Amino acid sequence: MDQDGRDSFEIPKEVRSMAEASFDQARKAFEHLLASAQQTASTIEGKGATVRAGAKDLTTKAVSFAEKNVTASLDYAQQLLHAKDLSEVMRLHSEYVQTQMKSLAEQANELGQIVGHAALEAAKPKT
Repeated sequence: MDQDGRDSFEIPKEVRSMAEASFDQARKAFEHLLASAQQTASTIEGKGATVRAGAKDLTTKAVSFAEKNVTASLDYAQQLLHAKDLSEVMRLHSEYVQTQMKSLAEQANELGQIVGHAALEAAKPKT
């Protein structure tokens, strides 16, 4: 018995060794998990920069296309104001629609390429 009158309890050496080994394993596993989490966070931050750059390119291009399309529409409206007769209005309309359809197809293609490029960059492993 110890000084308080209670039996003292001693952990057997084998159990203590097993507990220490388990504790060491748990610490190493935690350190590994923490290192992996930090690496993942860094990767995500890097991807975020890549995605932001792609989004900026996409936004810049979309604004450029919007300006071009508005300018084309204003030019078309001005031409309509100066049309002399219905046949000229129909010709102007036909030309405008054809030009805009071609332009919109090109713009959609270009935007698709930007999105595709940004997706490929975001998917690349960080070196």
